[in-house]
Amino acid sequence: MSTTRPYPPGDLGPEPGGAGASAAPAAAAPAGQIRRLRLAGTRGAVARGRDFARQALHDWGWLPAAGADRRAAAEDVLLVVSELVTNACLHAEGPEELRLRCTAKVLRLEVSDLGTGSPAPRSPHRPGRPGGHGMFIVQRLCLDWGVVRNPDGAGKTVWAELAAPF
Repeated sequence: MSTTRPYPPGDLGPEPGGAGASAAPAAAAPAGQIRRLRLAGTRGAVARGRDFARQALHDWGWLPAAGADRRAAAEDVLLVVSELVTNACLHAEGPEELRLRCTAKVLRLEVSDLGTGSPAPRSPHRPGRPGGHGMFIVQRLCLDWGVVRNPDGAGKTVWAELAAPF
């Protein structure tokens, strides 16, 4: 799992509006909002997940992007959603649910599935090799990511966190 978080797990860093924070309108940060999309047994799960995430980003003010940084942040979110849902399709009997949780500092993506395996970046990463790049991409774009096993033993949730561009 990733070790890229610059602060301990559960600590989301300094509060927005502190020293060095950009001045953004309070309405731009949709603190505490959660969106859920049931994907179990559906066709086109990756496209549906991306469309769902794109709509949430639009509703939350990430899209249309006001500048290059916000556009890049939104594109990163859509790419990570695609990678997590694709991994569930390829390696875990398909995704059960996609959840997006937005706070003032972090957007957390969660994909639950019934699979038993754990995702891991291929090591060593070989850029010219087909396939196997999904979790490497997630690791590079996200603040942190991980896996939480379901308490009943059936399946897991793969999560990833990206910094909010506000």
